Amino acid sequence: KMKPPSRPELFDFEGVSMIHNFTDNWEKVKNFQARPDDILIATYPKAGTTWVSYILDLLYFGNDAPERQTSQPIYMRVPFLESYFKVIPSGTELADNLPTSPRLIKTHLPVQLVPKSFWEQNSKIVYVARNAKDNAVSYFHFDRMNMVQPEPGDWNTFLQTFMEGKNVFGPWYDHVSGWWEKKQTYSNLIYLFYEDLVEDTGREVEHLCSFLGLSTSVEEREKITKGVQFDAMKQNKMTNYSTIPVMDFKISPFMRKGKVGDWKNHFTVAQNEQFDEVYKQKMKNTTVKFRTEI
Repeated sequence: KMKPPSRPELFDFEGVSMIHNFTDNWEKVKNFQARPDDILIATYPKAGTTWVSYILDLLYFGNDAPERQTSQPIYMRVPFLESYFKVIPSGTELADNLPTSPRLIKTHLPVQLVPKSFWEQNSKIVYVARNAKDNAVSYFHFDRMNMVQPEPGDWNTFLQTFMEGKNVFGPWYDHVSGWWEKKQTYSNLIYLFYEDLVEDTGREVEHLCSFLGLSTSVEEREKITKGVQFDAMKQNKMTNYSTIPVMDFKISPFMRKGKVGDWKNHFTVAQNEQFDEVYKQKMKNTTVKFRTEI
C-alpha cells in the first residue's frame, strides 16, 4: 500500500506562517510584472476565492469563449500566483502565459507580501473576506482533505491554531484588517464580503461591474448569477477542483456547503466564548465589521 505523501511543515516566512509550496518560487513572485489591466483576486484561504474568480471569468470571457468554461479548470484560467506545485506549472508561469486580457490572477498573500508591481501599475484588486467563524470551519475541512496542507488535528486543536494565527498565510485577523487598511489608501481595491455574496449574488455582481467599469445587461448578469450558485459550481468539474490529485473528496469535498452560519454546527458554547474573547482583542484596532449570520 502506498504511504500517503507526508504533509508539509509550517515555517515562518517574513513574519507569516507558510509552507514551501508558496515560497519556493519567491524570487519570481516578488518580481512579478503586473499590468495595468490585471485583476488580482485576493482572499484569505477559503473565503470565496473560486466563487469570485468564476464570476469574473464569466463577466469577461463568458460570451467570447464559452468553451473555455468547459475545457479548462478554473485554476488554469485564474492562476494562483504564489503556488509552486509539481503537478501544474507555477503560478507566475501560468500568469505570464495567459492568452486572455485582462489577466485574472489569484493570491492568498497578506497585503504586505503582494508583489509591488501591482501597486505601481495601479492594477484593480478584488478582495473577498468571510467571517472568521465560518472561515475557520471551512479551512479546517480543507486542511483535512488537502494532502499538501499541514495536518489540522481535530477541530478543537485546529481552532486553537486558528486563534494563534498559525495557519498557512498567517492569521485571519491580520489578513482581513491589513487589506481593509489598504482600501483606505488604494482606490482601485473593492472589498467584498462572502456574506453579502450569499445574501444577494446579483447585487454584488452589479457592484463588481460598476467597480470594473463593465456595462453588462441585466440578462447577462442574471445568467451569470445563476451559473455561479453553489450547487451549480459544486457540480461543475471545471470549478470544483475534482481534477486535482492531492485532494481527497472522500474526506471532504472542495465545495462543501457554501453557507453562512455553518460554524454553529462546529463550535461548542465554550469554544464560541473563547473565540469571541480572542476576536475582540485581535480586532480592536480595525473598523472592519463582519456578519456571522444573515
